[in-house]
Amino acid sequence: MIRAEGLVKHYGAVHAVDGVSFRVHRGEIVGFLGPNGAGKSTTMKMLTGYLYPDAGEVAIGGISFEDDAIAARSRIGYLPENTPLYGEMRVRAYLRFVGDVRGLSRSVCRAGIERVIAACNLEGYVGRRIRTLSKGYRQRVGLAQALLSDPDVLILDEPTSGLDPAEIVRIRDLIVELARTKTILLSTHVLPEIEEVCRRAIIIAAGRLVADGTLLELSEGEGESIAVVLGAAEDEARSALEALEGVHDVALSGRGALGRVRFHLGVEERFEVSERVSRLAQDRGWALFELRHEVPTLETVFLRRTREFAARASEES
Repeated sequence: MIRAEGLVKHYGAVHAVDGVSFRVHRGEIVGFLGPNGAGKSTTMKMLTGYLYPDAGEVAIGGISFEDDAIAARSRIGYLPENTPLYGEMRVRAYLRFVGDVRGLSRSVCRAGIERVIAACNLEGYVGRRIRTLSKGYRQRVGLAQALLSDPDVLILDEPTSGLDPAEIVRIRDLIVELARTKTILLSTHVLPEIEEVCRRAIIIAAGRLVADGTLLELSEGEGESIAVVLGAAEDEARSALEALEGVHDVALSGRGALGRVRFHLGVEERFEVSERVSRLAQDRGWALFELRHEVPTLETVFLRRTREFAARASEES
């Protein structure tokens, strides 16, 4: 349903997207991941026809943008990170306006509005001005406009950004429900969200594809690992952990209040290394807030793949 072949996009001397290729098949819900500045939003804009690539091709449902851009766009529902809503409009009037812009007939638009109001649980809000809605309900309105023409493909960019935990769960449940009849490409920085709703993930870094596979496939070969949170100076802690026997990789995965630092350790044997980490913290007088054996997660995969790519790119340059 989505085919990207060799996509390239430059902004002056900056290579925002550099040869990205992948396919998303009917009925899949796929996570699209990358660090800030990796080229995710640029790629999604090319997939929706908002931007045209400098090289490469996009096809939606077998229809290439080069052959028939209007037909390709008609099969897409797009929720950008910042949904273009008109705060002074009421919900139903806004959806009617969207239908007019998309050229839907009056009867099709009317039926579509009732369908998306039900799908997005907007009953009771259709007469409200959009500016009076909570951010979660504004996101629902954004999803409703993306669904109005009943597209085969949904492209969602950060659909839960800025929402409270309860709204995140409600939007996530809605996405899962929509996946029963739609092909979905979902971009988010919230990796547990991908683990909850997606079976496959695509990871890009510096505009290039670095991983593509099911979550099980991506986690294969990750080896044993430990998460440790210390009350210590970051550089000193990193150096000491790197010097421990049995530790072959140390990655900073977070900084917290009161000087806390969180590291992810790739290890040869996690139980023996755990004892060494505990003794190290005791000897150095560091507070040990957490010491946990980890199973491979998408966060682990994401950090390793993007870090390895950055190291290779640095060597090439």
